[in-house]
Amino acid sequence: MIHRILLSGLLTIFFSFSAFAADSNADAWQTLREGRAVLMLRHALAPGTGDPANFDVNDCSTQRNLNATGREQARAWKPFLESQGITEARVFSSQWCRCLDTARGMNMGEVTEWPSLNSFFGNRGDGSAQTRQTISLVNGLGVGAPVILVSHQVNTTALTGVYPSPNEGVIIGLPLSEDPRVLTRVSPGR
Repeated sequence: MIHRILLSGLLTIFFSFSAFAADSNADAWQTLREGRAVLMLRHALAPGTGDPANFDVNDCSTQRNLNATGREQARAWKPFLESQGITEARVFSSQWCRCLDTARGMNMGEVTEWPSLNSFFGNRGDGSAQTRQTISLVNGLGVGAPVILVSHQVNTTALTGVYPSPNEGVIIGLPLSEDPRVLTRVSPGR
């Protein structure tokens, strides 16, 4: 009998938390649709860490690139975003091939390269300046379709404090600041 009461109590707490999380996600998605938030995501799966010593931003053969799973993950964003009422977006990306390929694979709109979204994994000293520039660029955007930023783990963590998995995003309230409001974490298939 006591086990049944305990189990009932635990289930009530679990379902109450699940309902709260679902409401929070619904509010975050609404905020993104209305242009009061942005979605910043880490590129899809590109096995490895950092970049090779011969890295050249203009030559994808010198970079870590999306594998088949990563390309599939990038394509999964379109139906995922559409299920949340987002059919097009203003998409900004790091110039790294794995980010551009993720952004283009999402097929949510024209992709614009923003150097401030480039990885500073190999040069952490550039991180603060790039983060401030990204904040300024986003806050300077006019009204329009939802905004998606495709970048790297270090950039996302520097801005939000969140350590995203590959292909994971965070919805961040606007205006952006150095102490942003992270509304929720999202990813297709989760």
